[in-house]
Amino acid sequence: MVLEAPLVAADVVQWLYSDASYLNDTLEVVSEMAVRLRDGHVPVDRATTGIWVVHPNVRAEGSVWTSEGTRELRLYTAENSSDEDYQSSPIKRVHETVRPVRVRLAQAPDQAEEFPITLELRDEGYTDYIALPMPFSDGSVKVVTFATKAPAGFTKTHIGVFESIVRPLGLVCELKTLRRTAETVLDTYVGRRAGSKVLDGTTRRGQGETIKAVVSFADIRGFTRLSNTLPADMIVSFLNKYFGAMTAAVEAHGGEVLKFIGDEVMAIFPYETEEEARDAARRALLAARETLKRIETINTSNTCAVTPDLSVGIALHAGDVFYGNVGSETRLDFTVVGPVVNLAARIAELAKDLHREVLVSDALSDIMGCRSGLYGRYRVKGFDDPVSVYSPDLSDDSKLGYCPESTAALAREAN
Repeated sequence: MVLEAPLVAADVVQWLYSDASYLNDTLEVVSEMAVRLRDGHVPVDRATTGIWVVHPNVRAEGSVWTSEGTRELRLYTAENSSDEDYQSSPIKRVHETVRPVRVRLAQAPDQAEEFPITLELRDEGYTDYIALPMPFSDGSVKVVTFATKAPAGFTKTHIGVFESIVRPLGLVCELKTLRRTAETVLDTYVGRRAGSKVLDGTTRRGQGETIKAVVSFADIRGFTRLSNTLPADMIVSFLNKYFGAMTAAVEAHGGEVLKFIGDEVMAIFPYETEEEARDAARRALLAARETLKRIETINTSNTCAVTPDLSVGIALHAGDVFYGNVGSETRLDFTVVGPVVNLAARIAELAKDLHREVLVSDALSDIMGCRSGLYGRYRVKGFDDPVSVYSPDLSDDSKLGYCPESTAALAREAN
């Protein structure tokens, strides 16, 4: 092994600097690296990485590989017990000291420093464990760990191989983490579909495409008065509940929330063919119905006398929209614009004025092949001709619903 070790390290380092960068994520990198180490007679039976990530819900992620077949990406959130585990881990020691932490698990417990994780590994038959600092180019330190079940544990030569590969491994993991961070930030702030387009290079002002979509607008009733009377922290909590209900319903039915505008939510359900249009319309109606259910649940559990029950108006319209970059030379917004978007917003205002929970347009009625539920024709700001709007019955026990055939379709899809 003494003569082979430099060759093994050189082979893994060369791979990390070349082909490893083409793998999809850190889990694939760690898994392939561990296999290469074993092929070079380095007795790795477990390899992990721990990396802090930028994400609204996830604090850190760990890639876990074992020789017994485990390939797992573990996500650590503020809600789970990860912080307590971290405080009593060798990972924290590495972060604090920027030095390796090694525990020879084959030794008697009173002869080796103990951590909860090393106790678990000893029970699983591991004999040696080492956690090494893995530097990133921004000066931060992440951690990679190796463990073995070999009776003799790791030799100095094995440790030397780990020390040789840790820096190039850090560069590859950083590359994957930066890509993941960019995707997460874009998904979080502009939406998954829009974020993907921005990441693929759709970044010039005016750059975009015309697409067909069902456009959904929803807003809270009485929000202006409410926001003028409640403290900011209560307003934020109030909005988060509403936005959470709307976003969860839209995403559950294949739509995408593009924008939060004050107390409004704008979402789209893209389509291309006539068949896809009917499907998008049904999913938009299902999302509207689920939004109302979720808000009813929030209202039922509301025990605060200061914060009133939530009440919303939802509008659905469909047609061609421009989907792309709008803004200044230095500040862009990836959104949808056009007459369809404008009319959807006006119908949402009309729903509020008429005290209707859901109103849909002529265009959506045409897509659904039914004009049942006509609520009336009204003039709206910015449009010369009166607008016909329909009030679909989306209740679960409805016998007629929006249309008899569409009600059955909604029920089938909901189940």
